[in-house]
Amino acid sequence: MPGFKKMKEPNYSSHALLTPANGLTFLRMVFTPIMLVMIRNDRTGWPTLTLWIVLCMSDLVDGKLARMYGVSKSGAFLDPLADKFLVLGAMVMLVVAHQFWWLPVALIAFREVAMSVYRSAVAKGGTSIPASKPAKYKTLTQQLAVGFALAPWIGIHATWTAQILLWVSVALTLATGAQYLRAARQ
Repeated sequence: MPGFKKMKEPNYSSHALLTPANGLTFLRMVFTPIMLVMIRNDRTGWPTLTLWIVLCMSDLVDGKLARMYGVSKSGAFLDPLADKFLVLGAMVMLVVAHQFWWLPVALIAFREVAMSVYRSAVAKGGTSIPASKPAKYKTLTQQLAVGFALAPWIGIHATWTAQILLWVSVALTLATGAQYLRAARQ
């Protein structure tokens, strides 16, 4: 299938959990609940925004580590899952805080959950679905929407900026979902 590929054998055993990239993924998973509490308690504070940026940047470092030391099957599953928990969790907290409207967040959540289920199903057959370039832009736009909502001045006085980015991320989320569906049918 175009865009899909058989998994290469990692430098680690196929069940390896203790890889450098997975270590960073686990840290991201541990800090996600802390991030969500910070959003609830101090939505537009500098510490909240700083932790958000660090957690988002750790995803880039995680990917570099995986390419350097080898991708494991567990990492191929855990990394996108950690990203989904972080981004969707933050978006839900922003809905609760009345910063984001529930509809765009629900559309994003539906696509992300559906894609995670699909990835898991095809992974059982040894097929990996790597993130496409537009899907990477989608994730970046989602992260920026949350980041702008958390930024001290913007999140209070220029909420339209985060709203525009949120709707752009909805469009990219749905478009990349359709792209994956087309690739799966081929």
